[in-house]
Amino acid sequence: MALRQGIVLCGLLGLPALPALAAERSLDKEVLVPAPVAAVWASWTTREGIRGFFAPDAEIDARVGGAFHIHIDPLAAPGRKGADDMRFMALQPMKMLSFDWNAPPSLPEARAQRTFVVVRLEAVDDKTTRVRLHHTGWGDGGEWDKAYAYFDRAWGNVLANLKQRHESGPKDWTEWLDQLRKMHAAADKAWKP
Repeated sequence: MALRQGIVLCGLLGLPALPALAAERSLDKEVLVPAPVAAVWASWTTREGIRGFFAPDAEIDARVGGAFHIHIDPLAAPGRKGADDMRFMALQPMKMLSFDWNAPPSLPEARAQRTFVVVRLEAVDDKTTRVRLHHTGWGDGGEWDKAYAYFDRAWGNVLANLKQRHESGPKDWTEWLDQLRKMHAAADKAWKP
């Protein structure tokens, strides 16, 4: 009834009658990083930068359309390394970068689609950068809900790692890679007759 009255009122006022839409589902995270903007920018736009906080390996080509391949599991087969085949969508040096993104390999239906991430950098002072991350493009239900819950946790961890990287140095991936080697060896053994 209220929608109908709103449409009638819009008609009387000569305004287009548009139904109200719910806000799009998104993830929004923020962290203060104890480093100048240029250092934080390099963390997101270089292979060494990504290896310092995000993943043990990456392929990075910081230009529009360039590679933003984040290899959470660099020992896995192509297509299962993590964020394989992602690309930079936009870059505004020292201010903003965006990239497409996908779900983990364990969620193949959602992984077949792409979502989008925008990272904004803002100098708080000469030694501190505010990092805001906005992740959007979500579907509804099933694997989408699982992917959303996964990244709600994961992006908080990624940003905490970014902060820690600039507080105490690059992340050491030795233990992570050892666990991956054991996991792959166990999987290989399970497949052999």
